[in-house]
Amino acid sequence: MLAYPVTLEPDTNGTILAQITDVPEAHTFGEDKPEALARAAGALEAALSAYMDLRREIPLPSKPKRGQRLVPLPVLSEAKVRLYSSMRSAKVGKAELARRLGCHMPQVDRLLDLNHSSRLDQVEAAFRALDKQIVIDIRDRAA
Repeated sequence: MLAYPVTLEPDTNGTILAQITDVPEAHTFGEDKPEALARAAGALEAALSAYMDLRREIPLPSKPKRGQRLVPLPVLSEAKVRLYSSMRSAKVGKAELARRLGCHMPQVDRLLDLNHSSRLDQVEAAFRALDKQIVIDIRDRAA
């Protein structure tokens, strides 16, 4: 699971600032800590989406420092981020992935769009085209 450490700090106006340590562009605020954490997930997805649009490498999460909480990516977003990273590692562009899948470029664009609700079977097919597979692990939720 990709879960990124977040630093929560009080701001001068009484709100709580949330900053994702490994993704400096991912920062937001909330009226309290739970709201700041909830908004941090959206800020993280938005920043990683921008990284993908700019063809930047996606940083892996570091270990949290004392007092930091973790902000996990939603499962489908994580699959898309990992697909993007796998494509970069294999030096496979969107056009080549479309060719391997027998589809059109807009379909590949949607597979890499964190705001699009792609079907899991389509994401799985993209990983197969890269000689990879998705493995699901279910765990008890951390308290």
